[in-house]
Amino acid sequence: MSVNITTAFVNQYRANVEHLLQQKGSRLRNIVRTETQNAEFEYYDRIGSVDAVEVTSRHSDTPLISTPHDRRQVSLRDFDWADMIDRTDRIRLLIDPSSPYAQNAAWALGRKMDDVIIDAAFGTAYSGKTGSTSVAFDTSSSQIAVNYVESGSASNSGLTIGKLRRAKQLLDANETDPSDPRFCVVTAKQINDLLQTTEVTSSDFNTVKALVAGEVNSFMGFQFVRTERVATDSSSYRRVIAFAKSGLLLAVGADVNVDIGPRRDKRNSTQVYCSASFGATRMEEGKVIEIKCAE
Repeated sequence: MSVNITTAFVNQYRANVEHLLQQKGSRLRNIVRTETQNAEFEYYDRIGSVDAVEVTSRHSDTPLISTPHDRRQVSLRDFDWADMIDRTDRIRLLIDPSSPYAQNAAWALGRKMDDVIIDAAFGTAYSGKTGSTSVAFDTSSSQIAVNYVESGSASNSGLTIGKLRRAKQLLDANETDPSDPRFCVVTAKQINDLLQTTEVTSSDFNTVKALVAGEVNSFMGFQFVRTERVATDSSSYRRVIAFAKSGLLLAVGADVNVDIGPRRDKRNSTQVYCSASFGATRMEEGKVIEIKCAE
């Protein structure tokens, strides 16, 4: 039961409930591949590339090309949220707080969904027939160092145009489908970094200014999505995610569900209960790039 609800009791001027500053739900759900999952564990199959064989003689045997098959495992995780409103509290309030509580709960689960996606981007993926093979994120070919520069002396830096160019280059070199939407998940600090970089051309600078002002949300082939929940590493460097949409998968077993009703065992207090079941995985290492950024 919330111990702070008494602040809304009617004794002076309060007539509504306001939500404090927070991220209102998920910002990443719609920018990753999303699937409905009906089992605790589910496998998403992949096939690798093959090469054609040149015909060098007449009537020769037909070549049999073994197509590589692989799969990624996603396990569902359950999350819930609950709070109670005393019957006597409802009498003392000018408004019914159940609806704001339910909205607050749904937003909390949406943020948790983003956390699961962010963890999956650089976390351990599970592959193989039964998901028993651990696949670590490829830091050697899919990570851009915090001190990366295209030329000249290197020093730790935030998000720069050079780092974005390098991320684009890596995705292109990995033959990421150009029609596959690309996204860059950043915090407000990285957007501000772009304005301060010394390598920005005049046209770049105008685009970045529009990006900071919220007039556009794309730059250098990436759509930018801001969330302050982007993870940091052990050195407190921000782990910015640049990826193609098909590179990250969110599996939803049970979508966000809100139930509001009386608790008979709690003197008919109203309980607001919210739950969901989901999981995420990195589908392919070459489609997900980590950009280290100093703050």
